[in-house]
Amino acid sequence: MNKQRVYIRGTGSYAPEKILTNADLEKMVDTTDEWIVTRSGIRERHISSDDQATSDMASPAALRACEAAGVEPKDLDAIVVGTATSDRLFPSTAVVVQANIGAVNAAAFDVSAACSGFIYGLSVGKALLHDGQAKTVLVIGAETLTKVTDWTDRSSCVLFGDGSGAVVLQMTDEEDRGILSLNTGSDGRLQELLFQPAGGSRMPASHETVDRRLHTIKMEGREVYKHAVTCMSEAAQKALDDAGYAGPDLDWLFPHQANIRIMEAVAKRIRVPRERVFVNLDRYGNTSAASIPIALDEAVRGGHCGPGSLIELVAFGAGFTWAAAMVRL
Repeated sequence: MNKQRVYIRGTGSYAPEKILTNADLEKMVDTTDEWIVTRSGIRERHISSDDQATSDMASPAALRACEAAGVEPKDLDAIVVGTATSDRLFPSTAVVVQANIGAVNAAAFDVSAACSGFIYGLSVGKALLHDGQAKTVLVIGAETLTKVTDWTDRSSCVLFGDGSGAVVLQMTDEEDRGILSLNTGSDGRLQELLFQPAGGSRMPASHETVDRRLHTIKMEGREVYKHAVTCMSEAAQKALDDAGYAGPDLDWLFPHQANIRIMEAVAKRIRVPRERVFVNLDRYGNTSAASIPIALDEAVRGGHCGPGSLIELVAFGAGFTWAAAMVRL
């Protein structure tokens, strides 16, 4: 029986230089720094420039992950990009990244699971490695959510930011290292609580869809909050149970960085002390599929965790989708 596990060999991230603070938003919509911080925990977010697409976020994060892992782009067998804001409807953002970084031997494709996209991507990468289809897989979470933000909607425009994070996956013989458990789930009956109405085949672009701002994010905040806490908590607990651990055993919990109240509620339900919840939401906002790999890269490069650390990743996103993974770095 093959006892090898898939492990994270290297991490990388990228965020655009431009920063939009709550004070800046006060000049744009009817809001205040206090209102934003109290309800979300966000103080600032990174904003892509007009000429930056999602692949422009993903490519530098990919190169940094490869460098950290000590692998060349040509050594990659597959590139999986989790994103809800692809460069185009087709081809995939992953093939653009492949060309940008020179990963000439890699299969490349996107995974669409919104904020859960990175962990869904881990699941796909793990399967490719276990099945023997690949020896080295790059998984990326990348978003330019501010391109689809309605900047006239004071309740949602304060939440989102842009950026990318990436990991390189390989197999390891080391005992109790790697991805220990992983689960994913979804409930499509709730799809219209958080979605972008226009731009696909259901509602192609037209003068009307543009005029009605239907190419931007629409969200029922209270309902999203309720389902996010429940689904993330259940997914996180299942991953803990499957790996044979409990919340207090974790060195770090990396929840999707969407809302500080959601993150704290999930941590409480699975009995993770607040000081072990990694938070960078205040500086990045909600970067969807990019939020967990950005936070993980920050934690690794900042010396907060490293080889041997027991961590859990958990996310919730439009769809609705959710996912959790237990990992020994």
